[in-house]
Parts: sequence; C-alpha cells; structure tokens
Amino acid sequence: MTKLLLHSCCAPCLTHPLAELAEDFEVTIFFYNPNIHPREEYEMRLAEAKKYCDKKCKILEGEYDSARWFELARGLENEPERGKRCRICYEMRLAKTAEVAVKEGFQAFATTLSISPHKNAEWLNEIGEQLAEKFGVKYLAADWKKRDGFKKSLAISRKFNLKRQNYCGCTYSIPR
Repeated sequence: MTKLLLHSCCAPCLTHPLAELAEDFEVTIFFYNPNIHPREEYEMRLAEAKKYCDKKCKILEGEYDSARWFELARGLENEPERGKRCRICYEMRLAKTAEVAVKEGFQAFATTLSISPHKNAEWLNEIGEQLAEKFGVKYLAADWKKRDGFKKSLAISRKFNLKRQNYCGCTYSIPR
C-alpha cells in the first residue's frame, strides 16, 4: 500500500479526505500550521486532530514556527482571503509537507486544504505539482469540496463532536 503524508490544518477538514484516502493509502497526517494564531488556537486544533486520528492513523506534528509565517506574510497583512497571502501560506505548508514526505520515506503527499470553500484548489494543486517535481515525490491532487465533500465533512464533524472554527487560523482572517 502506498504511504501518503497528508497535510491537515484541523480535524474537521481532515474527516472526509481521510475517509476517502484510507481505502487506498497508508495515511499519516502531517500537522504543520505555523500560520495558526494565537498559539492556543493552534494547540486546540492539534488536540482535536489527535483525538480524531486516534486509532485511525498516525499524526506527525511539524514545528510551530510562527515567526517564519509572520516574516513571509509581511506586507500582505491587508490581502483578502484567497489573496496573495493565502498563496504564500499554501506554498509554505506544502513545501514542508513535501520535504518531510521525502525525508520520512513516503511515496506521496497531499493536503486537506481544498475541502474549504474558502481555499483555492487550483492554486493548491498547482503548487503541489510544482513541489512534487522539485522534491521528486508524487503529489495527489484533489478538490475535496467537490461531490459534496464539504457537506460530508460537516456531517462527520457533527458525528464526532469536533470543534469547527470560524476562521482559517491566520491572525489576519480572525473575524472582528
């Protein structure tokens, strides 16, 4: 079975993709999200992901390097959701996922980010393909919100009583 490293930002976004992928892949979750702010929000999302993954799959935690995120986002603070700042964020997280996939011997990597109606699946898949070529590891392109994927994630989240967030995690997207 192909070993897949699946980047995820939170348990709700993980639900539907993991259910689909676990049928054909040996999935390990990679929780790498230095963009999530404040730290308490990051810790809550990580705890929920661990709770959901328990007995389903392994989870690896990447470094919480929020200073790097703020450095990359400098000058893009006023960008709208789905703007340039988001693309930088996708690149940062997917690059680290590809790097870890190669280092840890995974044959492929992917992300759950495209399940959100607020995320640009075209950009995610374009970035993933570029990184696959750069790192020499397969990228599994997906748009998880299609075929009612987002609705399915909502239903699974309710079933497991998972905390859903009202922002992507980035300090610049916190509802005010």
